Amino acid sequence: MRRQRRPSELQLVSMIDIFTVLVTFLLMTAIFSRTVVLDLRLPSNNPSFPELPKGLNLEVIVHDDSLVVADRGTGPLHTLPNTAKGYDLDGLTEYLKFVKSRYPDKTEATILLEPQTPYDTLVQVMDRTRIVEVNAGLNTVQAELFPQVSIGDAPVPVAPVAAAPAPTAAGGKR
Repeated sequence: MRRQRRPSELQLVSMIDIFTVLVTFLLMTAIFSRTVVLDLRLPSNNPSFPELPKGLNLEVIVHDDSLVVADRGTGPLHTLPNTAKGYDLDGLTEYLKFVKSRYPDKTEATILLEPQTPYDTLVQVMDRTRIVEVNAGLNTVQAELFPQVSIGDAPVPVAPVAAAPAPTAAGGKR
């Protein structure tokens, strides 16, 4: 005669051990991951804008062939043409360090982009506008330049109007 089998039991002790190791592993790896969140101030739909403070309104305009550092009120301050490697990001950093030395309390900057600007270019220009790496002895530390970054569309350049030819007398000589 055959012996009847009992239904097998679930081994809870080994399951608890596996989950304990899994939770410990996840907690240990979660500690070392770092999430960076940028606080961007995007343009609002509200047509009324608050009163802007007097002084520098820094803009970094990204064109296909150059970077232009400008003041919203007075216009271009410095133009950085592209190098053989692309945008002159090192030159941008140096000029922004100069601007920061003149306006140490200024923390806002606006990055204006042409419609076809690659996302990678936006990130690189934004990083160079926000922070600068400074050598402090054997270590490299990050210092703030203009951490409050806004983004927008670059102004469309206006084509110069060709001068109309001077009118000629329609009758010949007098």
